[in-house]
Amino acid sequence: MQDTQDQTPLWQQLQGAATLLLAVRGGRSMTAELERVPPHLRPGVQALGFHALRWLGRAEALRQQLASRPPPPEADALLCVALALASEVDESLYTEYTLVDQAVEAAKNSEDTRHQASFINGCLRRFLRERDAMLAICERKPQAVWNHPQWWVDRVRKDHPDAWQSILLANNSRAPLTLRVNTRLTTQANYLQTLQDNGIDAAPVGEYGVILDSPRAVTRLPGYAEGLFSVQDAGAQLAAPLLLNGLEAAEGQPRLRLLDACAAPGGKTAHLLELADAAVIALDIDAERCTRVQKNLDRLQLQAQITVADAGLPDRWWDGQLFDGILLDAPCTASGIVRRHPDVRWLRRPTDIAQLAAQQTRLLESLWPLLRVGGRLLYCTCSVFRAEGEQQIQTFLMHHTDALLKPSPGHLLPQSRAAGPVFPDNLLRDYDGFYYAILEKRND
Repeated sequence: MQDTQDQTPLWQQLQGAATLLLAVRGGRSMTAELERVPPHLRPGVQALGFHALRWLGRAEALRQQLASRPPPPEADALLCVALALASEVDESLYTEYTLVDQAVEAAKNSEDTRHQASFINGCLRRFLRERDAMLAICERKPQAVWNHPQWWVDRVRKDHPDAWQSILLANNSRAPLTLRVNTRLTTQANYLQTLQDNGIDAAPVGEYGVILDSPRAVTRLPGYAEGLFSVQDAGAQLAAPLLLNGLEAAEGQPRLRLLDACAAPGGKTAHLLELADAAVIALDIDAERCTRVQKNLDRLQLQAQITVADAGLPDRWWDGQLFDGILLDAPCTASGIVRRHPDVRWLRRPTDIAQLAAQQTRLLESLWPLLRVGGRLLYCTCSVFRAEGEQQIQTFLMHHTDALLKPSPGHLLPQSRAAGPVFPDNLLRDYDGFYYAILEKRND
């Protein structure tokens, strides 16, 4: 156990984490809410917020035992953050005294929770006295055991009956910091040596990736300003090679013509440009996110045509020239990247799956006519739900006799070194959940 090591008082960080939880309960993204947190508080608040959201199911089950009815929302959020920390069975982050003291201090220092300080103090002290009995009761509640909404647990179990437990366990683990080396400027081996020379432990993953043994500030890593790497999960690094492998430009054309639909924030766009001499159009509906794509490409010393438009409305942006390859990283539930975004599971609703699947269908239908015969479309989502992956593509193939499904990874389920089984080789050792399908266009 350890007491807080940050110069910022723990009670301020607890307040910030409670604010994040309130925002998520109100339907707002934690990522966006973090931008409102003062920079000096942000690292600590993010760490506590991530922890609270990973173990929210258990924290809520404990709070239900401690109070017959929920306290006001602000006090409930603070209490649940503290319970998520206090109930950490394997390794408590803070001593019991420190946690209770600082949670009460956090309550006292806010107008919204000041009158609930005694209540929070009593709840936390009672939990510490009755910890074992209360945790035993939690073991009988699936949402407390798996720390996902019940509908999510049921859906994953239905879609992946042989792997659902390892998926949920992986979701509750901490994702590693994984980089993709910019092969136009360096090599995987050279960058690993650079890290080693700077006292940073790392290991190779896949053909282009590097996994750091511990998280670090990305902008302080060697070679960041020079564009030697990007941050990208090992599973996401498969996209560009899957599209490009064996793909050739149309007859008479000097280089590949590629479309990255739904391109922001630009990681896959950059990877395409790093691996191929291609003319790439990076398309996204959000102008602000397109600005991020441009900044990322500038740092990596790469160029693409960035266009703000709805990929599903090609009449508004397409110049009539067919593409050799299309990368469709479609909007989805993000159910495969929960370990990086622990708020996703609490933000999503069961109805979101069908709504997003309809959007994916619209994009597939709109973009398929833009592909030349012999060209290739890579459909991918960062989802483990079959409605956004396997079922989506099976339905598409039924209605398009000119589409051939090439050998594809299919559902790539999240794997973690910290939870569940992992593959022994360095290609697939630690990665988020994705779905990949390679569709080749042939004469009908």
